[in-house]
Amino acid sequence: MKKKHVLPIISFMFCLQGFSQTHSLTKLWQTDTLLKTPESVLYKEGLKFLLVSNIDGQADAKDGKGSIGKISLDGKIIKTDWVTGLNAPKGLGLYKNKLYVADITDVVVIDIDKEKIIETIPVDGSVFLNDITIDKKGIVYVSDTKLSKVYKIENGKVALFVDNIKNANGLLAVNDDVYALANGNLLKIDAAKNVTTLATGMETSTDGIEMVNNTDFIVSSWIGVVYYVKTDGTKEVLLNNKDLKINTADIGYDAKKKIVYIPTFYKNFVAAYQLK
Repeated sequence: MKKKHVLPIISFMFCLQGFSQTHSLTKLWQTDTLLKTPESVLYKEGLKFLLVSNIDGQADAKDGKGSIGKISLDGKIIKTDWVTGLNAPKGLGLYKNKLYVADITDVVVIDIDKEKIIETIPVDGSVFLNDITIDKKGIVYVSDTKLSKVYKIENGKVALFVDNIKNANGLLAVNDDVYALANGNLLKIDAAKNVTTLATGMETSTDGIEMVNNTDFIVSSWIGVVYYVKTDGTKEVLLNNKDLKINTADIGYDAKKKIVYIPTFYKNFVAAYQLK
């Protein structure tokens, strides 16, 4: 009798395993390794290229070596140092034709048509500005990972948005909410600044966040792991490059084509993956 039940039980276990992993990433391409510590990749509908931040040195050094690079949508590096004169640029956000860049203690504004820096906005008291998101009204939100704070910039004026967001990093503004990654957790911050924890248990270096649909997200952790995360708290590991020592920093995402763009930090390339 026991032997008769072995195969059905094993088959049932395989079915459960298959059911739990419902999404995957398939590699499409990677750039040459000519980028300079790429930290963030930005895809924006309507642009015919990707933008990438090059730290090119220490992540907290005001050395003037940082730059923004430009990559074609099929993985060719158009120009590594497209706009120069930054320090250690990280998160990127685009509103109309202005690119906002988190640059240690400043938010640098670049006119992408003129291809030059047009403004530098100091964030007084900040230490390590990291990610940026911009809402539909043009309000800029920027995280300070070392201070566990999120600031907002509205009409050129900087104010504290929320604090006590432990190791605040990845941000994503959706309607009146801001989603934040904090030490392995996915949080939602509403307009009244109420903070709700949606998912936990990810690698603590959670870095980039992009929305797939109203309930699902792609989340990267700098250490080398990418997750598919739902607002009900469930998650899947899509990519694990920890053993290969390939970082997965602040991702970009093409929602129509379901392509995830991943900067690899020390490996100096950006890779594109098809989400399935």
